[in-house]
Amino acid sequence: MAVPTFVDTVTLHVSAGNGGHGVSSVHREKFKPLGGPDGGNGGHGGDVTLRVDPDVTTLIDYHHEPHRKGGNGMPGAGNNRSGSHGEDLLLRVPDGTVVKSTTGEILADLVGPGTEIVIAAGGRGGLGNAALASSKRKAPGFALKGEPGADITITLELKVVADIGLIGFPSAGKSSLIAALSRARPKIADYPFTTLVPNLGVVSAGSTTFTVADVPGLIEGASQGRGLGHDFLRHVERCAALVHVIDCATVDPGRDPLTDLDVIEAELTAYAEATGSDLDDRPRMVALNKTDVPDAREIAGFVRADLEARGLDVYEVSAASHAGLRELSFAMAEVVASKRDAAPKQEATRIVLRPPAEAGVGDEFTITRENDTWVVRGEKPRRWVRQTDFTNDEAIGFLADRLNRLGVEDRLLKMGAKAGDGVLIGDEGDAVVFDFAPDIAAGAEVLGRRGEDLRIDQSERRTTTQRREKLAAKRAYESDARRAREAGEPVPVEPDWSFDDDDDEY
Repeated sequence: MAVPTFVDTVTLHVSAGNGGHGVSSVHREKFKPLGGPDGGNGGHGGDVTLRVDPDVTTLIDYHHEPHRKGGNGMPGAGNNRSGSHGEDLLLRVPDGTVVKSTTGEILADLVGPGTEIVIAAGGRGGLGNAALASSKRKAPGFALKGEPGADITITLELKVVADIGLIGFPSAGKSSLIAALSRARPKIADYPFTTLVPNLGVVSAGSTTFTVADVPGLIEGASQGRGLGHDFLRHVERCAALVHVIDCATVDPGRDPLTDLDVIEAELTAYAEATGSDLDDRPRMVALNKTDVPDAREIAGFVRADLEARGLDVYEVSAASHAGLRELSFAMAEVVASKRDAAPKQEATRIVLRPPAEAGVGDEFTITRENDTWVVRGEKPRRWVRQTDFTNDEAIGFLADRLNRLGVEDRLLKMGAKAGDGVLIGDEGDAVVFDFAPDIAAGAEVLGRRGEDLRIDQSERRTTTQRREKLAAKRAYESDARRAREAGEPVPVEPDWSFDDDDDEY
């Protein structure tokens, strides 16, 4: 089985790393009981990034290994130790790579060295109970789980970034022309479709250095998929100028330089209309090739005037004898230099894909009635469900508190939900169903109203303010009792100044 060396289309499955779980921990130290929560946060999962690398010219690596995954974040630990972040995965792609979704939507067009896109974002790490502590919840007995990383299937299409594109019928001499102009050594043979992949060559003319691409397989019907043109016409889109390479020595019946030119132009027009590209605006030149053959040189002389009448720059060349190649290379260099001078300076860009909220701008969730179940959809509710440990009653109470603050409960009541109705939240494959119970307290015994910790709110241990008030009342009583004794009046009964948690007396 032949192993491909040039791959310009590939389907890639990428998965970002999952976030690490937060941890629930209580500080323990000798002589210091109930030292407070000290559970650390989980680390974030690693991102998957595509970056343009000038040294990469093909997508062959992803053809052999189409599944790539970022590193997972590590879970947190006690003593306020956060887990390490997952390792980011950097995928290097050639200049001119187009990133598409499975539906054909263009997600990014990566042009320019260093341009990159975060194609899959890593999952966020879960919070530990130390980060969840508050004035109402001073000792949370739960932590949040890490979120899963994004999982996406994309298509990578390479559109060769070349300054000059050589187009023409098979065996017109395009590969031979590249070999004569540069140090490229493409496969050359005297039969159609010898060139099965685009060939690139670097040409220097004066102070200008530019790249030339040979686009294979253009025949009549190429825009509809005949021959190889359907696969490789997209490589023409990046070229600053196009050079028609016309075989003046062909012996095929019904072919001549003018007819060949018209056929290729018709295919370019059809392709441009189908894809919306602006190929009609590209400068055109004509290279009448194989003029080292006497008959071909004579035919080139006949058609030159007709081609120039169309406004085309015409050059009679021979890849075999190198005749006319210097003039052609300097003409191409002039077009390239003008294009570069007119183009704005490009800087490497970083593109980040951020999925839009399902509910749209201004609404963080939606509620619909499907059969006998209320379905809650939205980015925040979905994330919160993923973060919740449903084996912990206190964590469930925390989720209920978050949903209530978001307004889910009020919206359900306005829409007519009744106690006992089913409420579904989350993704279809990983959804959670609740029985709607408005104003219910959380399930854990230590919790009162959702989000409130009765271990704090219902504590009978006196506060500093209460101690000061008791001390002031006792001193006032002693002063009144002293005056009563001095005046010979009855002394009032002394109240009980003690608290249940008193270890000493005033």
